[in-house]
Amino acid sequence: MSQEAPAGRAIRVRSRRDLRAARRRRAHRCWDHLIAAPLWPLHGANLGTLLRTCDAVGACLAVPRLPWVPEALRRGNTLRSESCVHWVNDPCRWLAERRAEGTRILGVELAEGAVRLADLPMAPGRTVLVLGHEQSGIPPEALDLLDEVVEIPMIGTGASLNVAVAGSLVLYKLAGMG
Repeated sequence: MSQEAPAGRAIRVRSRRDLRAARRRRAHRCWDHLIAAPLWPLHGANLGTLLRTCDAVGACLAVPRLPWVPEALRRGNTLRSESCVHWVNDPCRWLAERRAEGTRILGVELAEGAVRLADLPMAPGRTVLVLGHEQSGIPPEALDLLDEVVEIPMIGTGASLNVAVAGSLVLYKLAGMG
């Protein structure tokens, strides 16, 4: 199927068969490359949405062991296969351990010296993407564990996007897909 493009070029819309052929045959296990870490979640619905983005870009999700998180993931995960989820007992300690292993720790936060999302390069190696609480951001004790901060510039009246949207935008850039 093709449609006329504005410049007179024909656009070929990919069929479902084409899309299925381009996808992975089964869920990935832990590739240990990109890990989205909403370690201070407020809304369970965002976790399921972010888990779906992780699947799309080949990333894992790290979540805190809070009583409501497993159910939120079960409810929000619309994928047919199991996803890679890392369970975290102590977020700051977990981040410190990853950093000690040589993992790049990148936070999404409004901060001085932050890299604009448009300027963020693809992740060169193992990277944890830290997402803070939707109202209070990344806690001060965790800010010291970040190697770098990325910000998503906004021109509207809101100060930030929700965790699922912000995390998805940054994950696509880190994966080299956006």
